[in-house]
Amino acid sequence: MSDVSGLPLIGAAALRAKAASRVLRTLPTDTKDAALAAMAEALVDRTDEILAANAADVAAARADGTPEAIVDRLRLDAGRVVGVADALRQLVALPDPVGDVVRGSRLPNGLELKQVRVPLGVVGIVYEARPNVTVDAAGLCLKSGNAALLRGSASAFGTNTALLAVLAEAGEKAGLPAGFVELLPADRASVGELLNARGLVDVVIPRGGASLIQRVVRESRVPVIETGEGNCHVYVDASADPEIAEAVVLNSKTHRVSVCNSAETLLVHRDVPFLPRLLAALAGAGVTLHGDDAARAAHDGVQPATDEDWATEYLSMDMAVRIVDDLPQALDHIARWSTGHTEAIVADSARAVAEFTAGVDAAAVLVNASTRFTDGGEFGFGAEIGISTQKLHARGPLGLPELTTTTYVVTGSGHTR
Repeated sequence: MSDVSGLPLIGAAALRAKAASRVLRTLPTDTKDAALAAMAEALVDRTDEILAANAADVAAARADGTPEAIVDRLRLDAGRVVGVADALRQLVALPDPVGDVVRGSRLPNGLELKQVRVPLGVVGIVYEARPNVTVDAAGLCLKSGNAALLRGSASAFGTNTALLAVLAEAGEKAGLPAGFVELLPADRASVGELLNARGLVDVVIPRGGASLIQRVVRESRVPVIETGEGNCHVYVDASADPEIAEAVVLNSKTHRVSVCNSAETLLVHRDVPFLPRLLAALAGAGVTLHGDDAARAAHDGVQPATDEDWATEYLSMDMAVRIVDDLPQALDHIARWSTGHTEAIVADSARAVAEFTAGVDAAAVLVNASTRFTDGGEFGFGAEIGISTQKLHARGPLGLPELTTTTYVVTGSGHTR
């Protein structure tokens, strides 16, 4: 077993998780599904206890002057508790990826070769504010046969502690090993220890703002699956239908501004005749617009945009607007400023759609649909750990298959080489 002398804050939890991971990788699907159902039921049954802890966290956050967009991420109510419980129930209905044969063949020498999905092992997840991630991460890791080490933010520590108490008690009663999910201390030092727990932790996944993600990528000695910011764009082509364009743009921006798949920049072809109507609709919905000269000429009240606006993930009722000469200019803008999360096009032209989807480098590309659909649940994957914006191993919503690796199983009949 790896040395934990340098891990005073997380060492005991990491050791429990490592031991639990050896049991979890062998559990049958029925056992994992029964535990998920029990955990979901327990969350609903103990809603009052969870909400009391969350109310204290929310009050403390507001007293500290936390922006309302962040408070919204932190806040739970009875409906949101039901929602996170339902996410666990949805996992029960999804196929278990463990044991799936990715590919197989019979070699010329008679050996049988199979590439089989297996759990990653111990997954460390570092995230900010949103306590629903605590439940989603625990459920996804369990279904995919992994132990979870969760390091949430200090602002949600009371809520996360209450959630973990419910999940751990219900899971262990349903036959899961102790340590299948562990909550780490919510301080900076615990992150450093997690990032250095090579040999105990198999992969770390950061989910949060740019500074958190950059720290994890920069400092980690443990392999990282990088999730990223969502500086998402919607491009409205000259061929776009006005009603579809308005519906997609408004939903992309205003449906829920505090999340990473909310659109932050609107790019509009210069030949779109309904630009004034589109900007008026956004302003009428309460969006503050930051635009170039052409956008400012099309609608009163548009503030001047700078490079900072093109680069910003607002997470608020703000949106940058640029009028482009053509689709290639839109692609150039996206290539410079995008974080590679989600990009959308509204167009009736098949050629424009084909050029956009081929030319954009992003984890998800939406055609005549809101950026808000980039989500594990909306894609039918169940809950998600986050949206991966990297290009190795996993990209896009991190669902069950993305939380596995593979093993080659080679079967012979006394073969020697």
